[in-house]
Amino acid sequence: MNVKKFTAATSREALRKVREALGPDAVILSNRPVDGVVEILALDNDDVASLASPAPESEMAAPRPNLHVQEPSFDDLEPAPAPRPAARPARAFQEAPAARQPLNSLYDLDEPAAPAAAPTYANRRAPQPEAPAFDMAAMTAMMSAAIAQAKESATAEMHGMMNEIRAMRGMMETQLAELSWGSTQQREPQKATVLREMLAAGFSASLSRYLVDKLPAGKDAAESMRWIKTVLSRNITTMADEDAILDRGGVFALVGPTGVGKTTTTAKLAARCVMRHGPEKLALITTDAYRIGGHEQLRIYGKILGVMVHSVKDEADLRIALKELRNKHTVLIDTIGMSQRDQMVTEQVAMLTESGADVKRLLCLNATSTNETLNEVVRAYQGTGLAGCIMTKMDEAASIGNVLDVLVRQKLNLHYISNGQRVPEDLHLADRAMLVDRAFRNRRDAAAQLLDADLPLMMSGLGNLNNDRSLREVYVG
Repeated sequence: MNVKKFTAATSREALRKVREALGPDAVILSNRPVDGVVEILALDNDDVASLASPAPESEMAAPRPNLHVQEPSFDDLEPAPAPRPAARPARAFQEAPAARQPLNSLYDLDEPAAPAAAPTYANRRAPQPEAPAFDMAAMTAMMSAAIAQAKESATAEMHGMMNEIRAMRGMMETQLAELSWGSTQQREPQKATVLREMLAAGFSASLSRYLVDKLPAGKDAAESMRWIKTVLSRNITTMADEDAILDRGGVFALVGPTGVGKTTTTAKLAARCVMRHGPEKLALITTDAYRIGGHEQLRIYGKILGVMVHSVKDEADLRIALKELRNKHTVLIDTIGMSQRDQMVTEQVAMLTESGADVKRLLCLNATSTNETLNEVVRAYQGTGLAGCIMTKMDEAASIGNVLDVLVRQKLNLHYISNGQRVPEDLHLADRAMLVDRAFRNRRDAAAQLLDADLPLMMSGLGNLNNDRSLREVYVG
């Protein structure tokens, strides 16, 4: 086994030496830092193959000698010559005839031989010590462990190299995007104006860059802004009239984070249903048993409207309540508010989905939340799908482009907008053209604060917009 040692200042340089000396199929046995350098022990792939499958001509494959000593057979026994007896008088020999024994009695194997008369074997070979056997299994296990360690070390090294390559790729994409946007800004200044307007209105940088790149050529800043507003209006879905909720009826559950205005919005929808169909056609259900005074607030609204409010605690209670209220035209469920990062959100969605009734979930979106927060809320509460959404606290928001951005990218159906606490006056049908115009009208001063020198840096961190799935369905035709 020809193990070679390679040393270099870095692992990459040491691996290069191994590849040059032993080829790309070399097996790395160890990789460790020694005295400020990297030491690699490597083995040629042919040596590993010879150890794993030895040839029949090798010494290891030669047959082991048979060291078993076979006991001699009866025919191999040759007694040693007996000592010649001393000369005795004939008289003595005749007086003791009983002392004579036949020669065959020495070879009588049926009777135990006397210890003093034990025979010796002239042709018996001396026992030889057994040679130590070569432990092929231990050698194979050692080589397997070495190969596994080498693969693990190579995998870790490859993982580090891939991370470095990704970091270099990201840095190059950032620099190229910055240079590209800088040249675009000089050649087409109207794109910079449109980009500042969209960022100031609250739209995300990715959607703004995507639409700016799709701008038709030959348009000035005013025409470009009209084109942007038209595209945004086409990609916002709204409810045309209230017949889908008030006339058709059904079971609706208002969901969303804490403090988004679900209870107030539920009261506003309840008032609209009572004004159209009467209080006997409506039922209210609350699952908010944790917040102090939460269900009491809805009970006060129900008392004013003349509608009974039912309180449930879990899925079993909800099933019973919905079964008892199946003759009602409309049932509104006010759910408990919780953070979009709470694991109970999934349980709440499952409770509504498996309640035994066709519960349509309406997500309340807070207009004062940031774009990232709204996207988290939609992903958490979406579950198997949302029937629509309601924009709340519009009167408190400095900009509403963040909500419109989520509507465009998540393909949500906007039912109502809420702009106050009055019941039921501050609840309106959504008008997409009005919403887009208002998003840009209130942020003109903020757009002037964005400098042209800051735009290339903001656009450089977006990367490849073609990988963003939420932008693929944006219609710009």
